[in-house]
Amino acid sequence: MITIFLVAMLAFLLGGILKGAIGAGTPVVVIPILSIYYDVPYAVAVFAVPALASNIWQGWSYRHNLRDRGFVWRLVIAAAIGALIGTLLLAALPSKWLSIIVALLALFYVAFRLMKPDWQLNYGVARVLAAPAGFLGGVLQGAAGISAPVSLTYLHAIHLPRDRFIPTISSMFAAMSIVQLPSLVAVGIMTWQIFLVSIFACIPLFVGMPIGAAMVRRVGAKAFDRMIMALLVVIAGMLLLESL
Repeated sequence: MITIFLVAMLAFLLGGILKGAIGAGTPVVVIPILSIYYDVPYAVAVFAVPALASNIWQGWSYRHNLRDRGFVWRLVIAAAIGALIGTLLLAALPSKWLSIIVALLALFYVAFRLMKPDWQLNYGVARVLAAPAGFLGGVLQGAAGISAPVSLTYLHAIHLPRDRFIPTISSMFAAMSIVQLPSLVAVGIMTWQIFLVSIFACIPLFVGMPIGAAMVRRVGAKAFDRMIMALLVVIAGMLLLESL
């Protein structure tokens, strides 16, 4: 049990390093690792408090860089509604299916980033798609704990500069977490024990964030991104083996 707990804390440390480096991506690392040792509902519930705390903190730190508030509000509101529906799916779907979904989402995210690294979405089109993209991302976040194939891909394709990308995606994730946390309590997934673990998990996450910010300055964002994607492929493979 102690070993599994230490692995969970290591997962949050790695997730914090990734978030500090690129401003997002923590659940892509944390949820698959936790899902190997626990089920997906447990992993999603443990991630709830660190997700809320880290995204509020990061979004507030970069709040002055938000420009198109209308675009952000459409994204945020739709993501929150999607997270509520996704949490209901999390409570209803079999854990084995959820594990497979998590693994496939991680692999899809890596494959898309490798095949379409320079894919760009016109900003005018992106503004129109803000609500559906936010909603779908929220559903995935609520049901499987990973919205990156939609949220990160969508916002990355707009090619926002880092100082605008971070508060935009942090606002989106914070909105999903604000809805998801009480929803997890309401459907009976979030218990007091899980809530305490979730609070404790904030420590390695926040420790990892400044490490990631320092690392990306040394090795470069592209090299760091490739290392994380290689890690995701290994994690997703392990998760599929456990589930099939």
